[in-house]
Amino acid sequence: MSEIVAGRRRVESHQVLVRIAESYDIPRELMGLSWWGPGGTYCGEVPVAQPSPTGEDEDVRRRTLIATTTVAAFGQVMQGRLGGLTELALPADQPLPLRLGMAHVHAVRAVTEQLRGVARQFGGQADLFGTAARLYTRWLKVPASEVVTVHLQAALAELYTEAGWVYHDSGMDGTGCFTRALRLAHEAGDDFGVANAARQAGQTLVRSGHPNDALKCFQLGQFVLTRYQADTARPALVRADDSRIRTLTAWLNQHSAAAYALLDRAEEAQRCLAEAREGWTPRDTYDRAGMDSTTAVIQLDFGRFDLAESFAASAVRTFGEGHRRGRMRAELALAEVHVRAGEPRGLTLARQAIEAVSTLQSVAVRRERLVPLATALEARPGHDAKEIARLARQVAATRM
Repeated sequence: MSEIVAGRRRVESHQVLVRIAESYDIPRELMGLSWWGPGGTYCGEVPVAQPSPTGEDEDVRRRTLIATTTVAAFGQVMQGRLGGLTELALPADQPLPLRLGMAHVHAVRAVTEQLRGVARQFGGQADLFGTAARLYTRWLKVPASEVVTVHLQAALAELYTEAGWVYHDSGMDGTGCFTRALRLAHEAGDDFGVANAARQAGQTLVRSGHPNDALKCFQLGQFVLTRYQADTARPALVRADDSRIRTLTAWLNQHSAAAYALLDRAEEAQRCLAEAREGWTPRDTYDRAGMDSTTAVIQLDFGRFDLAESFAASAVRTFGEGHRRGRMRAELALAEVHVRAGEPRGLTLARQAIEAVSTLQSVAVRRERLVPLATALEARPGHDAKEIARLARQVAATRM
């Protein structure tokens, strides 16, 4: 039965990628999708780096991730087998492009952006990102100019970074994806890609209860961006005036604040929060709402309910309907504020948020925000609070 379900999910994942190709008017052949379907030639799986390498425990994978981030940050040459990564195996009868051009790079970036939007709206999506990674990692074996190869490596680094995040969001270990992203970005000379992978890997470490390891990732990411901006003679894939650098720097500070909050180091957390917002203008509504949502959780950890309520309410309004995952996380934080403050609306907000998040394919949001909400509810007197707490724990334990 499990093999049938897995096969059905692979079919659905490929169908979504085909729809993405059609929405961007990208030929299926260009995206490596022409072989899929009734008239296609696909006949088996393409092994790629496993998100959770077998034979390695969680601590070993975290150490490998930190080591890989350090190597990428300090510009050393990566050799050998990293973190259980496997060499790419290609079935002999599966067609590949004869030669790659920049159009192929643009196709990878377009798919990554489209899938990112799906993950924002529904949460999860490990199957889709895993399928995309398997498809486009194959292209590393195809002849291409040095320029195209470098840009393809950078595009794949971004894809693997997003894959690592959605694996975490799906309740799986994405460490192997982040390690692969760091290696690809390093080989491409893409400092932004290295720092971005370090940032998102560290973010998952914060949320899984490893703030010290997360801080190492954030500090190495900040070092990479500082080095890049100071080294104008070294060729790179981003310009010194690239607006993404300021945004990424702000996020590294913001997530550092979250890590310090878990370590109960209020002074450092407040300093990082101030540095995150200093001289920074959000690139879009998601940046603004995401910053407010993370700030709300940090202030909630310190028991500053007024500030937490203000930032959480702002995040809920700003996310709107275009980013259900982010909005649900903010709504859960807002409900927890009201419950812990003993306000009458708390129970109503909690029940509404629990019902809403139950439809989201995000294991991480349910685990990270429903458990503390349930704890807060259990501390409230009355049968209704206990019943809502029971519902919260039930939904938190559910995998979709």
